[in-house]
Amino acid sequence: MAATLPQHPLDNLIAGFDKALRVIAGVATATRPNPGKHAADGSLDAAEQRRSAGLMRVNHVGEVCAQALYDAQSRFAKSEPMRVQFAQAGREEEDHLAWTAERLAELGSQPSLFNPLWYAGAYALGSIAAQLGDARSLGFVVETERQVEAHLNSHLVALPAADAKSRAIVEQMRADEAAHGAAASALGAIEVAAPVRLAMTAMAKVMTGTAYYL
Repeated sequence: MAATLPQHPLDNLIAGFDKALRVIAGVATATRPNPGKHAADGSLDAAEQRRSAGLMRVNHVGEVCAQALYDAQSRFAKSEPMRVQFAQAGREEEDHLAWTAERLAELGSQPSLFNPLWYAGAYALGSIAAQLGDARSLGFVVETERQVEAHLNSHLVALPAADAKSRAIVEQMRADEAAHGAAASALGAIEVAAPVRLAMTAMAKVMTGTAYYL
């Protein structure tokens, strides 16, 4: 059997750029059915529709960032098992990206105008985390998923009662995020320092506050 040739760095660069363009453009393919597909489509008034759209836009931005984070952490991981773990988690997160984009369209809205900025910032953070070693990179995942899970819990409270479709999507996303955090923890994650946790929280507030409207 012929040996597999190592991939040229330029090929990696092109692949990464292609992925970034697809994510920013909203091109995503889900491998699982949309959880909201069979949920009752309740009647939303104009204010409720705007609220649901704003919340789902925030969730879509979170998935844009997740694609960037996991791609960077996979590319710069120190070991092959970690590369596989990050790539698999990123693939599962692509389901979320597709589901939230679909729901935004159903609500007559659109993704954040700042998706290129969110993607670039998240990719930079993921790259830095990976350079600190696999254990610290995993710790970054654990803390990210913990904050995302809390954020999704707040959305389940804030979504209009009649919006069962968005609620079903968010509930499945919450379950997946918890599983990703648990998997990273089991692989030997090192807890991130308190100042880093506070910085991550502050950055998330800026992102979600902006993405709700834009």
